[in-house]
Amino acid sequence: MKGKILIFMIILSVFFLVVLAGIIFSSELPVRHKKWLEEEVVYIITPTEKDVFLQLETNRERELFIEAFWKHRDPTQGTEENEFKKEHYRRIDYANYALAREVPKPGWKTDRGRIYIILGEPHSIERFTGESQIYNTEIWSYQGLTKFGLPPEFNLVFYQKRGVGEYILYSPTKDGPQALLTSHFGDQTNHIATFQTLKKINHTLAQTSLSLIPGESPRFGHLSLASDMLIQNIYTISQKGLKDKYAEKFLSYKDIVGIDYSANYIDNNFSVKIIKDPNGTYFVHYIVELTKLSVQRYREKYSTHLKINGRITDLEEKTIYQYERSFPLSLDEAKLKKITYNPFNIYDMLPLLPGEYKFFLILKNEVSKEFTTIEKDIIIPEDNSHLKMSSLILGYKMDRITPASNKLIPFTIGFDQIHHQPINIFHPQEKLFLFFQIFNLEAEHRLKGELKFEFFKGDEQFMTFTRKVSEYQNGINFKEELALQKFPPEHYRIKVVLLDGNRELISEREEFDITSASYISRPWVHYRVLPPSNDPVYSSILGKQFFNKGEIEKARIKLEIAYKKEPNSFPYALSLAQVYFILKKYDKTTQILLPFSDSTEIPYQAYLLLGRSHQALEEFNKAVLFYNKAVSHFGINLDLLNSLGECYFGLGSLNEALKAWEKSLEINPNQPEITKRIKAIKK
Repeated sequence: MKGKILIFMIILSVFFLVVLAGIIFSSELPVRHKKWLEEEVVYIITPTEKDVFLQLETNRERELFIEAFWKHRDPTQGTEENEFKKEHYRRIDYANYALAREVPKPGWKTDRGRIYIILGEPHSIERFTGESQIYNTEIWSYQGLTKFGLPPEFNLVFYQKRGVGEYILYSPTKDGPQALLTSHFGDQTNHIATFQTLKKINHTLAQTSLSLIPGESPRFGHLSLASDMLIQNIYTISQKGLKDKYAEKFLSYKDIVGIDYSANYIDNNFSVKIIKDPNGTYFVHYIVELTKLSVQRYREKYSTHLKINGRITDLEEKTIYQYERSFPLSLDEAKLKKITYNPFNIYDMLPLLPGEYKFFLILKNEVSKEFTTIEKDIIIPEDNSHLKMSSLILGYKMDRITPASNKLIPFTIGFDQIHHQPINIFHPQEKLFLFFQIFNLEAEHRLKGELKFEFFKGDEQFMTFTRKVSEYQNGINFKEELALQKFPPEHYRIKVVLLDGNRELISEREEFDITSASYISRPWVHYRVLPPSNDPVYSSILGKQFFNKGEIEKARIKLEIAYKKEPNSFPYALSLAQVYFILKKYDKTTQILLPFSDSTEIPYQAYLLLGRSHQALEEFNKAVLFYNKAVSHFGINLDLLNSLGECYFGLGSLNEALKAWEKSLEINPNQPEITKRIKAIKK
């Protein structure tokens, strides 16, 4: 018991510390932002939005967040006027003007003010004032708010407690009819008697005192809990249906996407699948489905420019691969109409080494300054390791790719291009195309293994069938085509199992829905077409990934393949040169970089590698040449000055060495070794 009490006290202490920290942080806000948070939007801001706002550090960030806050509530985005914002401030003004006459505080703080700001104008108001038997009371009636999950009709009662001051919100369960009667009428301890008394005075008010929902007739003594639930639902309706994920994205990416984008997060759906290429390379195939696509118009043409920045890290968040893609889009009137009413999907793919990773992606619309992100944990299986099945890909359409086309297209297995959406929704008149791969399948399982396909509707098995693995021509790629006419609209689960006799070896699951809608909005798809699988770009990418993982020898093998295929490619040469330098093969480093050394466009790293490699080979004159080229192109820095000093010292040019090192000390005086060497030269 003592242990439980101690744990409770610790949790309670942490809670109060968190609350206190929030209060302190809130109190430190500038007056303008404190007023916005604690007065203007106090009834409509979500807990997530409030938490994010309190973590922002600058006024510029807070202003951008406020812009995003209203934008995500604007019912007609793209127009100059934000109708929601305008109506919200009108309600605040009305509450402060008309609903605070009885009390010395602003109207937005009163119960009537709060309800008015949240729900707006009542359908009707019935007032009971100046009567000796009952306190001043108002019944506000509302209709037509079912979209917020509220009853078709309901009432709210406000009354002046003890006949003075603010009108407070009435609760049938907490207050009861006796709260509406003055002390001179009715027995306050006899609830049934007070209801009967109120009924004689005002039948309408008496009925409403039992339930705020017309048509509900609870017996007195069993008061309406639904009324209390109604009040609680009203307090939270401003948060219902609002996707406040944008707030978290604003906080996470405000320092990454740039100030112009941070307030303009848009939602997306995405899918990430792993598919093994016939050459044995694993590719990450992914879809980003935008909920909106903003374009600009010039004469009769519409255009936009999308940019993707992707990043793959290991589980310790060390970067393994980074890339950038550009998608310039030009549309005519017909295409614009199609993407106006249909989703817009980008299909892309990239090669990746075996391992466990985190996949981050930022997609920016450079025309509208909007952005969206995806984050996904992914696993690329090791070759010759355990038996493994890929995740299932459910397609709504399939196209046959001609064998003559050797380009790589995302979501293509063999010669079958799969049309797949992140949300698996199908129509009964469509076909479902099921794709998956099995890795490291043994010969015995290819001959005797079976695949069992199970479909579940809800919790019950709906359909099942089996296929022999030997029926499939390809030993790694598996495809099934299924007509859906017999599938009634419902939520389904599919399970694919590889069997060895009755023993389950591996399995994968996926979910999908059959809709009763007459039409499904299928996306307009923009594919990124990649070079053939034998293109050296893939060896280069995989080599860089090995390099970033610290597997230098494996990096060398891959990068040599790319360089040998295209020796005139400077990016391939530079990547390989970096590996040779780490392996202390300085002669090879200089050999592959020297042909590019006269170019005025090679980067700083190339001059630095050439200088360091010649320095390591004690070819100090050549090293000085490339270090000076680096200085002339990119300016001086500490590393270059110290290296130049070393080379001049090695050449016996002590005055030149002294100049370089003294300049280095001007940049950073705290270099004991350099200081010591300068003193030695001067002696």
